[in-house]
Parts: sequence; structure tokens; C-alpha cells
Amino acid sequence: VNQIRESLAIMGGSNTAFSLPQPHLLRTKLCDMNDSDLDTNYVKRREELKALVTSMTQPKMVQGKHLNGKEFASFLAQVFSYPVNPGILEALNKGDIPSTVSLVEVFNKGIVDHCLGLYNEKMSGVILPLSEDLLRQMHTELKTKVMDAFEEQHFGRYHVKTSVDMLDSEIQKAYENMLLTNEYKSAKLCEALYTKCEDRMDELQDLRLPSMAKFNAGFVQCNRSFEAGCQGPSKVVYEKRIEKMLGKARLQFIKDYNNRLFNWLVGFALAMVVVSRFILKNFLVEVAAWALFIFLETYTRIFWSPESLYYNPVWHFIVTVWETVVYSPLLDLDRWAIPLAWLSLILLLVWRFYGKKKLAGGPLLPMYAFQRGSSNSRFR
Repeated sequence: VNQIRESLAIMGGSNTAFSLPQPHLLRTKLCDMNDSDLDTNYVKRREELKALVTSMTQPKMVQGKHLNGKEFASFLAQVFSYPVNPGILEALNKGDIPSTVSLVEVFNKGIVDHCLGLYNEKMSGVILPLSEDLLRQMHTELKTKVMDAFEEQHFGRYHVKTSVDMLDSEIQKAYENMLLTNEYKSAKLCEALYTKCEDRMDELQDLRLPSMAKFNAGFVQCNRSFEAGCQGPSKVVYEKRIEKMLGKARLQFIKDYNNRLFNWLVGFALAMVVVSRFILKNFLVEVAAWALFIFLETYTRIFWSPESLYYNPVWHFIVTVWETVVYSPLLDLDRWAIPLAWLSLILLLVWRFYGKKKLAGGPLLPMYAFQRGSSNSRFR
């Protein structure tokens, strides 16, 4: 091609063996003229130039056979229809003469699509949500690998900037979509964990048997599950929300804890009075129940307010005993309170009536034992 280009310089009027004269004075009408209208010397030189070009080129041969125009077009279709890039045929047929830049861009478009597909394939295997730093690191590493792969496979040396910019732009769009997806999944996951913790705190506020130990255990478990489960860019926002929510729940529970425990002990004292009198019929238990009831309802009202009682060492001792009985890692009395209460009531009733029946089976009057030969008698 360079040799032909040098030969074309002849038409510029240089003093060479193939120097061509001017074809006609009216150069603007050359396209409308026949060879008979042109300068005969020009026509002669032009034919010599065509012969020179023909001598420099060789026709395309496939399997020892020269290809004509139709066969050559079919050959190009077979070559460029390979998965590399079928769009090259469109570039060749576009316009009168295809440019080098257009051919390079079309050929490299297939490589751009292949590299972009490789990036999307690898990123689609990433399990979201992730932290922004980790996702950015993965994106940077994968982008470097994809750009290196493009550098190894791209066509041409001087006209690839457009293809590189296209690949970089498409990768950036895919990364931005990944960021949006990561943010959405992060917010969805953290919101679910936040709602779960909020529901758990509401359940702990309504314990049948209030227990500070059980509330603290649920508080710690909720906080740990949120820290381990919530991931991604929304974690910072939801950490502040859950910290505020847990703080309010803790303050509310502590505020209601002593009041609920005080009322529960008053009810328990009255219940023990009834049970000890009509079921157990145990005078000592009844006296102890009355003493507890009087202490809570009378003595505290005369000497202390219920709030001041909560700071008394006696109350602290009662709370310690209560927490030990109500909740432990082995037994959660709040969960088994109703079944155990029914079981205890049934056992008390069975014991009470069984004891009465056993006592009723004996003689109502004392029995006497008589000895033969003696006038004295004694009770058996």
C-alpha cells in the first residue's frame, strides 16, 4: 500500500517516469467526461499507473483458487462472522470507503463486550451487602484485570482510545448500579434486624414475671445479632437508630421494673394468705404472708415511699432472691409460670383431699384393750 501511495504522488506533477499531465482544463467537470474528452497523454499515463498497481498486488487465493468479488465477500463473511465481531462487515459496507478508525472501533467493540461481560460475571457472584470499602477494593482489582485483558486482546495500536474509554465508561456504570443494589440490600437487611430487635424489646417489656437478668440477656443478644448481621453502607445509620432504641427500652424497663415487682409481691402475699388458710391450713405460712403484706402496704407507706424503698438494702436482697428464682440459664420461670402454677395447685388439692380421706378412715372414738384376769383397762 505504501508503494502504491508513493506512485500516486506521480499525479501531483512530480518529475518522475510516471509523471502525469493535467487531464483537462475544466477540472470541476472531470466526473462528467469520458476518456475521449481527456488529454490522451493523461489517459496513457493513467493506464500505465493501473498496470503498475496491478503488478504490485496479488489476488486473494483460497485453496489454490483466485477469488472473484462475490467469493471474496463470502470469504469475509465467514471470517468476520466468527464470535469475535460480526459487525466488521457492517463497517466495511458503511460508506464508500471504510476508514481505519471505524474498522478498529467495530472490531474492538466485540472485545469490549467480552471484557464487560467478564466484569459483570465476576461481580454478579459477589454476595451483597458488603461494606463500601470492600466493594470498592473488589471493583478496583477486577477492573485492573479486565483492562489488562483488553490490552492483550485489542486490535490496532493507534486508534483504541475510543474503545478504552467506552470500556471504562461501561464498567463505571456497572459499578454504580452495583453500589445502588448494595445500598438497597443493606438498608433492607438492617431494617429487618432493627424491626426484629424492636419487637424483642417490646416482648421483654411485657414479661409476666419481670426479670432484669432476662432483659439484659435479651438486650445483649439483640445487640450482638444486629452487629453480626447488619452489613453495608446502611450499617452506620442503623447503628445510631438501634442504639437510641435500645437505650429508651432499657430506661423504660428499669422504670417499670421496681413498680411491677412491688405490685407482684403484694399480690403474691395475698395469694399466700388465702392458700395457707384454706388449702395448706398452716398458721406459720399465713403469718409470714400477712407480715409481708403488711410490710409492703403499711410500713412502707408510713416510713418510706415506694421509690425510697428501692434503694434500701432489704429491697436489694429481695430483688436478688427474686432474680435467682425467676430466671437462670437452666430455667426461665416466666415461660413456665402458668404450667407450674397449675401443677402446684393440682398437687396441693390432691394432697389436701388425700390427707383428709386418710384421716377420716381411722376410728372416731378411742379403743380400749382389756386384759383377762385383770380389772384394770388401758387404751390401746
